[in-house]
Amino acid sequence: MPTKPLKIVDTSLQEALVDLTDLALQGKQAHWNLHGSHFRAVHLHLDEIVAQVRAASDEVAERLVAVGGTPDGRPATVAESSGLPALDGGPIATDKAIRMFEERLQTAADRIKANLDALDEKDHLSADLLIGIATGLEKQAWMLRASAAD
Repeated sequence: MPTKPLKIVDTSLQEALVDLTDLALQGKQAHWNLHGSHFRAVHLHLDEIVAQVRAASDEVAERLVAVGGTPDGRPATVAESSGLPALDGGPIATDKAIRMFEERLQTAADRIKANLDALDEKDHLSADLLIGIATGLEKQAWMLRASAAD
């Protein structure tokens, strides 16, 4: 088993894990409570986002274990340390969901990018993983922005 990971590696991967986990949970919450015009398109897009971030969170957690860390995706940990704003309960209009998730995707990508330079100095493979994830998050944010532009 590898030794304990360097602080920047542990911190970067753990922060990404909690944000991705929170994003997936919020995406399903919005998906279930969505209403309004273009319902079907937004409903399906949220499912696509959730699938992408769930897969990414699994990759991040497994990378953290591979470098000797201990991923923590427990609900209390996610609630305490996610960098994303909380999602209110109740119905969510499609136009509001698009704006909220575009912002949340970008926030998660920005938090990943904030650590990349320091992370890359110590662990190129973890940095590469997170670069790919941030790229995917930004692509999804762009798609939401584009769908709201009409």
